[in-house]
This record gives sequence, structure tokens and C-alpha cells, in this order.
Amino acid sequence: MASTEYLSHLANIRLFNSCSQRELAKIARATDEVTIPAGKLLMEQGQSGREAFVIVSGKASVIINGITVAELEAGQHVGELALLDGGPRTATVTALTDMELLVISQRAFFALLDEVPGLARKILTSLACMVRDLDERLGTYDAAATHP
Repeated sequence: MASTEYLSHLANIRLFNSCSQRELAKIARATDEVTIPAGKLLMEQGQSGREAFVIVSGKASVIINGITVAELEAGQHVGELALLDGGPRTATVTALTDMELLVISQRAFFALLDEVPGLARKILTSLACMVRDLDERLGTYDAAATHP
């Protein structure tokens, strides 16, 4: 399962972008390859989640509160927060075309963190960067107020 193509897709996920090739190969081995037909629901907003998806081929729509906010395609991912907390999905995602996906379950993800403890630090760093970027985009972070 750890083909060069899959490693490339995993490396593009912000959560995993600081991982080494060896770590990415371990992540790839923890995934399952799934093919789904057009029209199939990947996740529904508000429902709990226990897995994340990496799109190998195909397209999906992302709908939040009834509004289409994005289309995802090969190399993109969705559902990564479920790996961390299993909380409610923040969007509904539906396959627009037939899709080939890599799926990693929360259980496989946590087993991977136990096997490769250094991976947790890299993921925490990536998450911190994501939160900072979001704060910047939303204008909720004031660097001057926290660093006089």
C-alpha cells in the first residue's frame, strides 16, 4: 500500500507534511484503499466521525449548513479532525464522481502514534500552525497584545 503515489498524497496533508518518508510509509500501511460510487455520502455534518479520507482519484462536494463551500479532488483530504477527537463532522461530504480513497481509522491512527511516538510531536506542531493560520484569517489573533 505504500506506493510513491500514496506517499505523495499523504505528504500533501497538512497534518502529515512534516513527516519523513519512513513515517509516511507507516501511515500509508495504516490506511485502507476504498472505491466508492458517485453520489455516496462520505460523511454527514453533525454525525460523529472516526476516520479521515485522502482522495486518490475523483471529486467530492463539501456542504456546510446546506451551502456548497468547496469541491475536493485528488491529493486533498477531509475528516482529519475525527482522527484526533472523534467529534461531530463539520461538513457533509458527498462523492461527485466515482472515487478512490485512502481511509485511516482513528483506531489505526492511535496505534500508529503508539508505534512511532515522534509522530505525535510533528502532528501537534502541524495542528498549532493550522490554528495560528485560522486565527490570522479570522483576525482573532493579535500578536501585539500577546507579545508587548
